[in-house]
Amino acid sequence: MKQLGVILYLLCLTTCYELWATPHNVAYQAKVSCSSALSQEQEGKYVIDQVIRISGKGEWVAKTKLDARGRVYPYPWIQLDWDHAIYTNKVILYDRVDERSHCAAGTLFFSDGSSVTVNLIPNDGAPRVVEFDTRKTEWIRFQMTDGEGQDLGLSEIEVYPAPESYPDYISWVNPYVETAKGRYFFFVTGSLPFGMISSAPLTRNINQGGGGYNYNSTKVLGFPQIHNWMISGLSLMPVKDEVDVCRGDKVWRSSFSHDDEIVQPGYHRLFLDTYKIWVEQTVTDRVGLYRFTYTQDGLAKVLVNLGGHIATSTLLNAHVTKVNDTEISGYFDTAGRVWGGVDVAKVYFVVQFDKPMDALNGWVGDRKETDINSLIGSPELITVPKSSFKQSPSSGVEACFGSFKAGDELLLKTAISYVSEENARENIERECQHWDFDQVKSASERIWNEWLGKIDVQGGSFQQKTKFYTDLWHVLLGRHKIDDSNGEYPDYLSGGERIGKQTRIHTIAPKFQVRTLPKDKTGKSRFHMYNSDALWLTQWNLNTLWGLAYPSVLDEFSASFIEYDKNGGLLPRGPSIGSYTYIMTGCPATSLITSAYQRGVFHKWLPKEGYAAMKRNHEKGGMLAFDMDKELEFYIKHGYCPEEAGLTIQWAFEDWALGEMAKAMGKLKDYNYYRNRSLGWPASWHPDLRLMMPRKETGEWVHLDPLSERGFVQANAWQATFGLSHDIETLARLMGGNDSLATQLNYVFEMSKNARFLSSYVSYANQPGCSNAHVFSHVGKPWLTQYWVRQVAKQTYGDITPERGYGENDEDQGQMAGISALMAMGLFSLDGGSAYNPMYDITSPVFNEITIRLDSRYYKGNEFKIKVHDNSPENCYIQKASLNGEMYHKYQLPHTVFEQGGLLELWLGDKPNKEWGTQ
Repeated sequence: MKQLGVILYLLCLTTCYELWATPHNVAYQAKVSCSSALSQEQEGKYVIDQVIRISGKGEWVAKTKLDARGRVYPYPWIQLDWDHAIYTNKVILYDRVDERSHCAAGTLFFSDGSSVTVNLIPNDGAPRVVEFDTRKTEWIRFQMTDGEGQDLGLSEIEVYPAPESYPDYISWVNPYVETAKGRYFFFVTGSLPFGMISSAPLTRNINQGGGGYNYNSTKVLGFPQIHNWMISGLSLMPVKDEVDVCRGDKVWRSSFSHDDEIVQPGYHRLFLDTYKIWVEQTVTDRVGLYRFTYTQDGLAKVLVNLGGHIATSTLLNAHVTKVNDTEISGYFDTAGRVWGGVDVAKVYFVVQFDKPMDALNGWVGDRKETDINSLIGSPELITVPKSSFKQSPSSGVEACFGSFKAGDELLLKTAISYVSEENARENIERECQHWDFDQVKSASERIWNEWLGKIDVQGGSFQQKTKFYTDLWHVLLGRHKIDDSNGEYPDYLSGGERIGKQTRIHTIAPKFQVRTLPKDKTGKSRFHMYNSDALWLTQWNLNTLWGLAYPSVLDEFSASFIEYDKNGGLLPRGPSIGSYTYIMTGCPATSLITSAYQRGVFHKWLPKEGYAAMKRNHEKGGMLAFDMDKELEFYIKHGYCPEEAGLTIQWAFEDWALGEMAKAMGKLKDYNYYRNRSLGWPASWHPDLRLMMPRKETGEWVHLDPLSERGFVQANAWQATFGLSHDIETLARLMGGNDSLATQLNYVFEMSKNARFLSSYVSYANQPGCSNAHVFSHVGKPWLTQYWVRQVAKQTYGDITPERGYGENDEDQGQMAGISALMAMGLFSLDGGSAYNPMYDITSPVFNEITIRLDSRYYKGNEFKIKVHDNSPENCYIQKASLNGEMYHKYQLPHTVFEQGGLLELWLGDKPNKEWGTQ
């Protein structure tokens, strides 16, 4: 029964995978033949032309007749032939839109001799998705077997490859993963890696817990162009005919279906059922490009929503100007940020159309204005009762384009700036002067494939490979540029009044400044500035993954954070629109910057400036203990932060990281100072519980419940104690030795395995627990790390469904994706690379071969490859290893070896080799 359960589970995964994957349609690559065609304008070739659901256009219409009793004869067929065999598992059939002609059913025949019966084809051109077991075929024939009316045919046939035929890395990305749980900025198809524009459909207008694009929501409210940490806005909505815009998105929303939707990095397609409009979206770094195809006659309009609450912020005080018949521009204020930051910040925008407007209308609240040249929205910011959110009256403009015929297209460009309208317009002029949608789409695909392809994996299951490239997509997605193409960016760091406490500090009326990034000799900006959720505890995910495959990103973020410090005197935790938000705790920039320095990744910043910034931020008034000067003074003197064991652990680690950089720079006095600070944490050690526990200034324990989160940061004593990454040796000694630590840690994993490691003992749904499984290697038991890493990778991160994939909690802009990817690769770093001599812990990858293509601007080698022998779900234990042909017995790989390039080979088995990796 247990084996049957496993088989059913795997079948479920495969089914879900086939249902939700959206690789490239390959029908257009085929040669088409058919039984007959009514005319040259209705030949079989039109069934693959991507002109879909438009009556009388882009359709294959066969010569069919009705007998005296109304029966169709002869039933037609159409065939797609490829010049090479393809693997496929999904075909989508679209009947002609004309309801007088209904292809009701048929059979799909394949060159391998198999067939699939297709019934219940909709009579309105809606998609009929046909999924089946993967077939290798050279041709597909659709033979109609049932229908009504004359002139039967199809509007379109789309054929999607099975994983065996995926042509690129993009095809492996499944953006739907955990979209039933994600936050507003979790799902962003309209973005390049860290791009300024970050657009996507909005289906659920809440911030966290399933906001933004939620797979289970069936209506589109609009297409916001900004999906950032605590900033949103500029929502577009194409509509047809008359819409009561004053009643808001409850009226203008449209239903849609996943059946004909395509979601990929850099491209999104869906059909608005209410208006019968195809919406396609693609993007450059700073420009969003849309193609709206109207499939029915009617009045074409586009709504630009600039007022009211959208997920992470509230829009108000919109100012819009009709620049000419093809362009509008303006700005709106954003406010109402729940997690602090600047109280009000402006977003400037430009929207351009490829066709002239007949008129521009507008609305503010329940007042509509017609044929306008400008509009001023409501400045009112309303507190919503019993809520932390703010609201503002809806406002926006309605661009009207007159009568469109079925099949007419409207293209639209958007660009934003946090500095000026002129900069937004310049962003378009520099990045997208033309209107060639397919050219931009192709460029977006090329860029994403290049970034995703920095790590090539072979072997493993389809699910594992899908999850891996989906992980990489998230690792490269969530944080976005705020600087314009000319290098200017906003600064809200000076002045103003700070109100609130700790993670919810708001800055009221700070001074706004326009700054310009430093340029290189060619006049290009040396780096970019970023909007970013907290980099809290990224030593266990992003710092390492970026350091392995994307050192330029590590370089960029280090330079950006140091620039924030130059402007405002603080290293940010989670900057938003050029302001500090103070989200989370400590000074996470320290571990990021020190990990970059130790890898030699500092082309875009000066180590002496970075070190000075970190040193200042680790003292009173700095970000390490912001608004906690008294507690910091106590910590320095007594070794622990009163009332806060979680902060004690974090502060100690970040002090240690700074000390390691001081050592590397030859600052031995500083090294000794910060090292001594980092080793005072045992003052918060409870000898009986053998766990870190919060203490009062008097020395009394705050409580003695290891499962309580009081005195910890989103964790408890069980989850947080093993995060003392910089001093495992002392931790083991206090626990009674390496064996005792391993026994206690193994206990918490055993307690958590039935809860998919999302329990009160171990939780891989949040940052404080993300290092736990790797601690075993550091106390002489690497085989336990190998075992538990495999279990966590499978149970916590292995799903590829809308409900699961990242622990069902908070993916935090790539952090859970980062640890998931590292586990799949079999590499990790307990200290994130901040050590004087950075090391990578070796575990057992799920793939047979991993190739990391090294960035020649930073590392000397071309690639580092890991080859795995005898890999299987059962074989999780490393039996032996070799490095560049020589037997290798250590569980750690030095970064100095990695950056040279080379080959690490691992041999796996189903029983632990307790001799390997223990030297």
